[in-house]
Amino acid sequence: MSAPLRARLAEIASAALGGLRPVEVPAPLRRFATFTPAKRARLAGQVLVAQLESDPAFRAAVVAWWAEHRPGELELPDRTEQGSGDDASAAASAAGPAAGTAGSDTDGDLPAPVDKLDAAAVALLTGDPRAGRRVTEAEQSGDLTAMRAERDEALAKVDKLTAELERVRAEVAEERDQARTVVGSRDAEFQQMRRRISDQGGKLRAALDARAELEAEVAGLRAGADERLTAARTECAHERERAEQERRRAEAAPREVAAARAAAREARRGDEVRLELLLDTVGGAIAGLRRELDVGAGGPRPADLLAGTGGDAATAARGRAGVPVDGLAALDTLLAMPAVHLIVDGYNVSKTGYPDLPLADQRSRLVGQLGVLGARTGVEITVVFDGAAVSAAPLRGGRGVRVLFSEAGVIADDVVRDLVAAEPRGRPLLVATTDQEVVRSVRRSGAHTVPSAVLLRRLGG
Repeated sequence: MSAPLRARLAEIASAALGGLRPVEVPAPLRRFATFTPAKRARLAGQVLVAQLESDPAFRAAVVAWWAEHRPGELELPDRTEQGSGDDASAAASAAGPAAGTAGSDTDGDLPAPVDKLDAAAVALLTGDPRAGRRVTEAEQSGDLTAMRAERDEALAKVDKLTAELERVRAEVAEERDQARTVVGSRDAEFQQMRRRISDQGGKLRAALDARAELEAEVAGLRAGADERLTAARTECAHERERAEQERRRAEAAPREVAAARAAAREARRGDEVRLELLLDTVGGAIAGLRRELDVGAGGPRPADLLAGTGGDAATAARGRAGVPVDGLAALDTLLAMPAVHLIVDGYNVSKTGYPDLPLADQRSRLVGQLGVLGARTGVEITVVFDGAAVSAAPLRGGRGVRVLFSEAGVIADDVVRDLVAAEPRGRPLLVATTDQEVVRSVRRSGAHTVPSAVLLRRLGG
């Protein structure tokens, strides 16, 4: 017996149980008699069905209650045959007057308006000999109903998925329209940026041309100042030579010394005063030229101008070759010279002093020690590192220390050579390195050299 049929039998029996006389209620069901029909069907469903199957008197009482209190609700078609005994009479009563007017066909099938589940339940209650077929038809009808429900559910899902597909298609179309709009906007912005870059390029070229003109003008002014300074130095040298000649003439005439000592002393004093006045005049002229040309007013050093030029500094000859500095005393003497510039081959010195440290720590330690040296001596210090292997942000120099990194494709040795070549002739330069090729090239340019080990001893490394 299928679950829906058992549930229907339990509902029929539960509805009738509350209206039966106490003597008609079987003992197992008496405790459920006070429950509501729905609660009774839910809690005592199995007991109700079992009692219907095993107790014909209870079955007849249920059929009689339905025929009396709710006639017509459990009707069967007119072809339902009368059973024997009390069960058949009860079934006829339960069928009600409507049973005589219901239509039937020749093969005994139920007409469409009759619920097959109710027909099977009534057939079982009334002992109808065709109860087995009614049960089979009810089960088949339940299966068909379930299949129809599944079909309806599947069709509903198809409709839902179709609507979802249409919505997604609409969203995709909208996204495509938005993408086309964004692409068009980006193209317009790109064209606008290209025009701006072109305008900025023109302004940059004009600025570079103006800078070149100003540099040429400054170079001309410097050349004129150098010529005037050279003339003043020549005149000063001539005056010194004339004074020396006068002194020698006075020394060559010892016979006239006694008589002309006072005159010679006065003449020499006059010459010295004139020389002092001339030197003061020349010095004032030089100071005036410096103020006029704004020379030494805090402008960029030659090494600052070289940074970032890719090694295009002038490489003219600097004069006589430099000398090696092999001891601390000689190093201290050179560092004490005015306006000396110390140029350090960074990794050459750091790898000599502390090769076990990472490169970043080597750079930090060397720059820190050079900062202490610069604070103590006041010299200008520039340290150069290879920039090819630097992945992090370049190290900023400490106070008094300039830190340079070579550009891509350029080694630090070339930057050191360019720094030496960029300095004015006559300025004392000191290069710290043990690279002999660098040593030879910078000495030819007039720079002095100190081995890395000697510099590290002075730094305390």
